[in-house]
Amino acid sequence: MEEIKIGHIITRLIIGGAQENTIFTVEGLRKKGYDVTLISGPGLGPEGSLVEETRKKGLRVIIIPELRREINPFLDTIALIKLYCLVKKEKYDIVHTHSSKAGILGRIAAKSARRRAVIIHTIHGLPFHPYQTKILNFVYVNLERISSLFTNKIICVGRIMKEKALAARLGNKEKFVVIYSGFEVEKYQDPQTNPIEERRKWGLDADTIVVGKIGRLFPLKGQEYLLEVLPQIKKVFPRIKLLLVGEGILRKTLEKRAKSLGIGDTVVFTGLLPPEQIPKVISIFDLLVHVSLREGLPKTVAQGLAAGKPIVAFDVDGAKEIVIDGKTGYLVPVKDTKKLALTIIKALENKTSSVEMAREGQKLIKKLFPIEVMVDSIEEVYKGLCGT
Repeated sequence: MEEIKIGHIITRLIIGGAQENTIFTVEGLRKKGYDVTLISGPGLGPEGSLVEETRKKGLRVIIIPELRREINPFLDTIALIKLYCLVKKEKYDIVHTHSSKAGILGRIAAKSARRRAVIIHTIHGLPFHPYQTKILNFVYVNLERISSLFTNKIICVGRIMKEKALAARLGNKEKFVVIYSGFEVEKYQDPQTNPIEERRKWGLDADTIVVGKIGRLFPLKGQEYLLEVLPQIKKVFPRIKLLLVGEGILRKTLEKRAKSLGIGDTVVFTGLLPPEQIPKVISIFDLLVHVSLREGLPKTVAQGLAAGKPIVAFDVDGAKEIVIDGKTGYLVPVKDTKKLALTIIKALENKTSSVEMAREGQKLIKKLFPIEVMVDSIEEVYKGLCGT
């Protein structure tokens, strides 16, 4: 398989689950002897860029400046032309796309420039969802349907995502395969940090109860629901602190809301943290809460379980695949703040059973999420499509 040339295309290299998945995949394939190139738009946005870090790993990275997340007919056309020229010049045998914009433009470019190429797309999160306008939903669904016509295989990072893609008629069952998004599980089991010192870094005492949420401070990420329930939880646990890990456009709004609720001193905004810091900050959580309104399969929940941390999560999309209610964690109906408050209190009051459930979840994560498992599974897809 060494002679096979692979191009991975993603919209942007920012700090995020889809990006880390792609980098781990490219790195793993390179170690197996494949000729792999990572093609991306610039790492723009408050989430932080992974471009330089990726290059430091020794991976070949090509940046297309016009490839952006936002819809822009002018830039999108230029990006499409550049992708077409790149695929034609490099003569990739496999073109593997990630995320919506790169998935659509990359697949069109690959099909146009090199008809013999095997085209694969990974769905990290469906681009259409109930919280967008009907027109935008219609556009995204149909673009995905068209793109899937010339896609040999579609990888979903969760079973629920596959079910939703099938329901949206993005292809037949044979076109889809589920491969969970791998990460460095061992770093969460052993974060190589002193929890007491890590707590002091954020102004927390040894006996402070720490509830953590990891995610961009953007719409649909749900931090506002945690702020709403925190005053009620604080009545039961006066020494509680909420760590909001991440950065984004809603930071000032969330800070103002925390102050208006009288919990400004209870919420700690960590700002943007590099990926290597995440296992360390999770190590000081007593409870990880995930309240996003839409998600593929929430990697931060998998990371929390890898660290053996109790979980409370909104029952959205793929969360139930790893948070089995009452067995590996607690699920709460989406936007149900009353149930959210009661469940967080229950999880903290019943620490022993919560930790036991987390340990059950840890076993599941160790089985499904190691990087090697993901890369081996992707390689099998490649071999099956290339006939080797």
